[in-house]
Amino acid sequence: MATVSSAPAPGMHQIDLSKLNIHQLAKLKQQLDQELNVFQDSLQTLKMAQGKFVESGESVEKITPATKGKTVLVPLTGSMYVPGTIADTDNVIIDIGTGYYAQKDIEGAKDYFKRKVDFVTEQMEKIQVLGIEKSKVREAIVMMMDMKVQAQAQAQKSSTS
Repeated sequence: MATVSSAPAPGMHQIDLSKLNIHQLAKLKQQLDQELNVFQDSLQTLKMAQGKFVESGESVEKITPATKGKTVLVPLTGSMYVPGTIADTDNVIIDIGTGYYAQKDIEGAKDYFKRKVDFVTEQMEKIQVLGIEKSKVREAIVMMMDMKVQAQAQAQKSSTS
């Protein structure tokens, strides 16, 4: 009950919580709280990236030979668009990150965005698993802190009687 797990995950150490004092447990809990906040922030960021990749994939899906010559709004920045005409329905230029662009055929672009969504989803799942493990450790620390506080209170009560 005092140890968190019998087989620690990679990068994690096994600690006998019963051997730590309340101050050490509080520090460990604080560290875990910070790590859980980082995980939450990372999940939010990945969720936004996943949404953008899904949206980009859906946009590519809408490009068909029937859309040739149609007017669309082309984003220059996050909030500024200019009108443009679709000239080529066989190829698109996609943003592959850090200011680099690549020309892909429609199927290649669909595949690219599908792979990106799959990759981001996989990373989100990994972070969620780590978050669950860290939450379990945090719960064990809180339980041990409660037990130690109660033991201290009991000791003080019996020493004053």
